Amino acid sequence: MTPPDLIISTQNLTKSYGKRQVVSNLNLAVPRGSICGFLGANGAGKSTTIKLLLGLVQPTSGVGTVFGKNIVNDSVAIRERVGFLAQSPSFYGHLTAKETLQFVASFFFTGSKTAISARIEELIELVGLSGKADRPVKGFSGGEKQRLGIAQAAINDPELIILDEPASALDPLGRRDVLKILESFRDRSTVFYSTHILDDVQRVSDRVVILERGRLIAQGRIEELLSGDSNLFHMTVRGDGATIKNRLLSMPWINKIELETGVPDLTNSHTTKLLIYVSDARRAETELLRLAIADNNTIVTHFERSAHNLEDIFVNLVSGGTKHE
Repeated sequence: MTPPDLIISTQNLTKSYGKRQVVSNLNLAVPRGSICGFLGANGAGKSTTIKLLLGLVQPTSGVGTVFGKNIVNDSVAIRERVGFLAQSPSFYGHLTAKETLQFVASFFFTGSKTAISARIEELIELVGLSGKADRPVKGFSGGEKQRLGIAQAAINDPELIILDEPASALDPLGRRDVLKILESFRDRSTVFYSTHILDDVQRVSDRVVILERGRLIAQGRIEELLSGDSNLFHMTVRGDGATIKNRLLSMPWINKIELETGVPDLTNSHTTKLLIYVSDARRAETELLRLAIADNNTIVTHFERSAHNLEDIFVNLVSGGTKHE
C-alpha cells in the first residue's frame, strides 16, 4: 500500500526491450507537493520511466503507483488527473495559443464556459504569453511553444504535472523562464520533470532523483544531497595566514591547510584564504572557528563549510559513489 504522502511510488519497476534493460529495479518515492528534478544523462531511461508511470508502456516486472493507483490497471484514471508535456510537443500551427488551450480544455476541463475562459486567461498570463495569445502557434519560438506546452499540461489544474525535458532545447533565457513557471506551481501541484541539465535542478527543485543507465543511484531532498559530508572548510583571515596555519595543524583531526594569499577585502586590507581539510567534520564545525579566534591578533572575516554542487554529487555517484535514500 502506498503511503499517503507519496504521489509517485514504484517497487523494482523494470522495463526491458529484448535483452536490453532500459529501466532496472527502480524504486521511486516522490512526496506530494514537491518539485522533483528527474536527473540523468541522455539515454539514462528518464523518458521510458515517465511512459511507465503514465501507462503508455507496460513494465516487464515490478509495480508502480500514482495517487495510490496501479500504473497498469488504473492508467486511464491516472492520466485524467495528470498534466503531461512530452519532450517534443507539437501543436496545430494554424491555431492561436488561446484556441490551442480551448481545444485541450474541451478534453480535460470540466466547468462552465466562463470558468474555462478564466482558466485559459490565468494560464496565458502565468506562462507569459499574454501579448501573443491571439497569434498562430506556427510563428512561435521554441521557448514560446514550451511555455504553451506547460500551460496545456496545467489546464485542468492537475494534482501532478509531469514534464519530459521541458527546457533542454532552450537558450539560457528560455530555460530561466521555464524554470520560473515550474516554481510558480509550488504549493499548487506536485511537479516531476526530467532533465539532463544539472544547474536547472539545483535552481528550482526541492527534491532530486538521479538515474544512471536505468538504475536509481540517488534520491532525496536536494539540500541533503548537497550538504553531504564535506570535509573541507574555508576560512579567510586578515593579514598573514601562515601563523594560524601552523597553529591549527597541531590538531590531529586537521589533515592539511592550503593558503591563497593576496586577496583584498572590503576595507582594502590584505587577507589570506585558508582551505582546511579535516578528518572529523563535526569536530571542525564546533571547534575550528573558536581555535582560530583564540589568538587576539587573528581577525577572521569569513568562515564556512564547503558545500557540494549538484555536478560534484552527480559525478561522484556515477563514478561509483554511495547511494542516497
